[in-house]
Amino acid sequence: MGAHPEVRDVRETAHAAQVRELDAAGVLVDPAWRAAFEGVPRHAFVPYFWTGRGAGHERLWGEDPDPEQRARWLRGVYTDTPLATRLRDGELVSSSSQPSLMAKMLNALDVRDGHRVLEIGTGTGYNAALLCHRLGDDLVTTVDLEEEITESARTHLAALGYRPTVVTGDGARGCPSRAPFDRILVTCTLPRIPPAWLGQCRPGARVLAPLSTGLIALTVRDAELAEGRFLHTSAYFVPLRGATAAPPPAEPSYGLPYELVENERFQFMLVLTAGALHAREALDLWRGEGRPARERFGVTVTPEGQWSWLDDPQGPYVWPLGETG
Repeated sequence: MGAHPEVRDVRETAHAAQVRELDAAGVLVDPAWRAAFEGVPRHAFVPYFWTGRGAGHERLWGEDPDPEQRARWLRGVYTDTPLATRLRDGELVSSSSQPSLMAKMLNALDVRDGHRVLEIGTGTGYNAALLCHRLGDDLVTTVDLEEEITESARTHLAALGYRPTVVTGDGARGCPSRAPFDRILVTCTLPRIPPAWLGQCRPGARVLAPLSTGLIALTVRDAELAEGRFLHTSAYFVPLRGATAAPPPAEPSYGLPYELVENERFQFMLVLTAGALHAREALDLWRGEGRPARERFGVTVTPEGQWSWLDDPQGPYVWPLGETG
């Protein structure tokens, strides 16, 4: 990496401390993923990041001539938090995900040796490096919309000796030239599941994706059916950009009790059913069904449409997914 020995020592110490923190939090239960987090340093993929400061943003970077600023950068990189890595006109375009959430998602992906994985949302390349460490370069494909992002990620990956297939393109279209896939891992929020993905999966494949404010884990039966439930974990990511439209906004929550407007589980349902249920209808149903948590909800994907549901895909509570009403 070209750093002085004392600088390398500080970075290695910070990296080791983060792995211990993740281990203590119980998110590195699989030894293979623990080894991946031990083997892949986050700072190699986040040479700088942006942090909110007053009315604007401040960039912290690892080559700052001020040693205190460099120390702030390193502390930030090895804090268990998402980091803004690209801004455009003040808007977040790309980020480095929270490491503990990354570990939870990788565990939930349930990969096996020999599985081919498609990652939607390359970002810095850190997550792709973890996948390469676990599976090998040849089995990992990662896609992002902008060449600037993919080129930067490719450089970060190559610096550590990882060479997955890095594709510049619309993630909603998948990557048919590298199909079929056993797993699809998505690191950007979706309004709906892009239908193209199902046809690029082997039967029994798993798709793990942020939807609403949760993580949906779908099992792909074939090119025409995928179904699954949400995990307990909350998830907030940059929206997918490209062919898939942005999700509809949730209904205004004016007049609802403040404590419920702020309730994360209710907000999840509010966003999930946006365009299908009025906020007051969603509240009445949520209360009437015992304030259901995320894992009671699921999603079905077919050529005829996509639906979210509560408890049972054939039950009384089924809503069109990602429609504007």
